[in-house]
Amino acid sequence: MLNSNIQDRVIRGLMWLSGLLVVAILFIIIAYISLKGISAINLDFIFDLPHRAGKEGGIFSTIISTIYLTLASLIIAVPLGVGSAIHLEEYARRDSFFARLVNLAAETLAGIPSIVFGLFGFVFFVIYLNLGWSVLSGSLTMAIMILPTITRTSQEAILSVPAEYRENSLALGASKWQTISKVVLPSALPGIITGVILSIGRAIGETAALILTAGSSLGMPAGLLDPARTMSVHLYILAMEGISMERAFGTAFLIIVLIVIINYLANLSLRRMSPAGRLQ
Repeated sequence: MLNSNIQDRVIRGLMWLSGLLVVAILFIIIAYISLKGISAINLDFIFDLPHRAGKEGGIFSTIISTIYLTLASLIIAVPLGVGSAIHLEEYARRDSFFARLVNLAAETLAGIPSIVFGLFGFVFFVIYLNLGWSVLSGSLTMAIMILPTITRTSQEAILSVPAEYRENSLALGASKWQTISKVVLPSALPGIITGVILSIGRAIGETAALILTAGSSLGMPAGLLDPARTMSVHLYILAMEGISMERAFGTAFLIIVLIVIINYLANLSLRRMSPAGRLQ
């Protein structure tokens, strides 16, 4: 009994240490980037347009381009991903050939390097469809990249909804779609939003695929067919071409701030949409 208690305490301590190590790594990265980049942050840096390849001015056009590309890719990927998850978990037989094929495709897409997606987007969207380096080419490529994440997380969220919810709804006379839209999806919403948040993080941080599809123009995109440079691409070019490491760290700091704000707003909306939040 004594040896068992000691073993339990050792394992518990190791798990606690592992969690603490993850948090420490996160804070070290954030602290390092903040210390290096916060000196470059001011209103001009945030709201001015960049000049001289980013050596002067701000990064406002890259902020708008990042938001533009992220929203466009989510508009394409979220309906497809959630719709696929609904079909696989609520309509298709799990042992059917189609269901196995879709799951295999999602798992395969999730493991493909981003540069391969970028090469495909460059050849197909930029050249073959003649969309050029544009917001649309980048958004379509990014939508394909984040589609597996949204699909798989939505599947797990829908699968986690107890079968009794469906049975009770159907027993009360609700149709299949009414049960899905009024019972299953609201219950699965936290998991679906988690997948969307993960996808937003990947879209904001993506570089290789967007250089090949959206381009690296410093101008403000006025439409879907205009080229754009996201914050991550701008950060990469500033650092790799030695233009300005201070501005590179400043851009990295703003990327972290943007991701934190998006996560906070998403979690706040999720709490407001939950039954407990609506009762408050």
